[in-house]
Amino acid sequence: MLSFFKKRTPITTLFDEHFVDFHSHLLPGIDDGAKNMETSIALIKRMHSYGIKNFITTPHIMSGVYDNTPELILKKQQELQSHLKSIGLTNITLGAAAEYMLDAGFEKLLEEKKLLTLSDTKILVEMSYHSPPLNLYEQLFNIQMAGYQPILAHPERYAFYHRNKKEYTKLKEAGCLFQLNLLSLSTYYGKDVQKVAIDLLKEGLIDFAGSDTHHMRHLDALENINQPKIIELVKPVLKNNQSLM
Repeated sequence: MLSFFKKRTPITTLFDEHFVDFHSHLLPGIDDGAKNMETSIALIKRMHSYGIKNFITTPHIMSGVYDNTPELILKKQQELQSHLKSIGLTNITLGAAAEYMLDAGFEKLLEEKKLLTLSDTKILVEMSYHSPPLNLYEQLFNIQMAGYQPILAHPERYAFYHRNKKEYTKLKEAGCLFQLNLLSLSTYYGKDVQKVAIDLLKEGLIDFAGSDTHHMRHLDALENINQPKIIELVKPVLKNNQSLM
């Protein structure tokens, strides 16, 4: 009997050997991601089963909440890399950067140039989900004047922009690149976030995509993204990630 249903390809089958997942919270016990080494390994093993071999994990740096330092992050990264090798996962590349909250603490780090970057000069930044910083565009300008390029994590999740989508174009014009959370292509964060994520893809405003993996529930949801139209939209973006390693 003729099937009226298109074959669905899960998004987890699209990750080739060059794909770099550059937004995740896989380092053990350092933020709201993996709580211990056992969890870190379990998450990486599962993602490796999708074909992901290259990671740049990005713990939060947020004043008064996650006061992580480059020294601590790199120490945790080395510990995790060593543990991966000890259990035979030798074909995994594990880098480390950070996801910087645009707050007063970040301004001090920027002045001191104590930042962990993606590639050579790109840095991953985020905002509060409640409202953008009052001096947001000044911060974006200062980032670029210091020789860095900002990548805004999950722009689709900032609900305060959903009814004022011109702000997305304004951010791009201010030199900000956009990183989509892959889970936003499902209803994991809600239907409004999903709609905005798809709209941003259609408008060509998304530069990169990342998993933002914190725990197994994220990966459960990731495996259920399989709508053909959405898969086709995100495919070209996935290829851009390889430039960040």
